[in-house]
Amino acid sequence: MRRKQVATVEEVGARLEEWRQNRQGRAAIPDELWSAAIEAARRDGLGRTAAALRLDYGKLKRLMMGAQGVEKKSASPSFMELIAPDAAAVAQCAIEMEGRRARIRIELKASAAEVVSISRALAELVL
Repeated sequence: MRRKQVATVEEVGARLEEWRQNRQGRAAIPDELWSAAIEAARRDGLGRTAAALRLDYGKLKRLMMGAQGVEKKSASPSFMELIAPDAAAVAQCAIEMEGRRARIRIELKASAAEVVSISRALAELVL
């Protein structure tokens, strides 16, 4: 079983230069050239490849991450402070939480102790 030969940065650069000279107007770079650039970047490094091929570093990085199936991960909070008013007081409040998969907003009237209890339960579910 043979491995697929990945084009060098110089080879991809030559293909890109030929395309740039022959393109019509402001045509977008073809997907096959982006794919070749992504493969070269995986082997030779993102910064070096983007500079050598005169490509937008940010776009090449996004396409490379998309090709690998990488998603941006949101960091879970390491600390959550719940400040409660007097225990006997009934207050109106809104609880908003956002996690990797869900976002929730709950508006309620409850005592401070109930709000704390609900918030903790929701934090375990969402975060």
